[in-house]
Amino acid sequence: MNTLDGQAWDERYRDSELVWGAGPNRFLVEQVTGLTVGTALDVACGEGRNAIWLAEHGWRVVGVDFSSVGLDKARRLAAERGVTVEWKQGDLTTWEPSNTFDLVIAMYLHLPADGRHLVFARMAASVAPGGTMLVVGHDLLNLSEGYGGPQNPAILYGPDDVVGDLDGILEIERAERVQRSVSTAEGEATAIDVLVRGRRI
Repeated sequence: MNTLDGQAWDERYRDSELVWGAGPNRFLVEQVTGLTVGTALDVACGEGRNAIWLAEHGWRVVGVDFSSVGLDKARRLAAERGVTVEWKQGDLTTWEPSNTFDLVIAMYLHLPADGRHLVFARMAASVAPGGTMLVVGHDLLNLSEGYGGPQNPAILYGPDDVVGDLDGILEIERAERVQRSVSTAEGEATAIDVLVRGRRI
């Protein structure tokens, strides 16, 4: 799927109750637990599972995505869970945050290199002093050594690529490949992800 095709994502979200499930990404939980709660921005929030989890833990969250169908599902899920998130529809290649955040996350946002560099650098610039940015995505190695994820190498990346996007903006605290267990009809499989966490000094 073309990651910039909003209509295609609308159809994907429309065809399933919850594409990604209602629970938060486990790397988000691991990396955010223990941080001082404040404001958060979830970029490419999709159906809102990560933004909603943050809101349940006291964060004041803005969630941005270009799929109106995904955001509608996010609103319903937030209402069911009794939390408030500010949802915004926007094309991330042109959308710019109007203020800074204590936490900025991008979970499995995949764009061609030029677009990724632009969006990640803009996200990093929106991190408040002392704040954190977390990027988790499908690693390029996942194509040959892992399971699932996009099959287009042009939109995949490694830890060094993300570090390069954030260079000079944030202090990198962690940049590595991590493994994620995936349940399949044939049993457990392993996906290879990128995890990069940076901090604004």
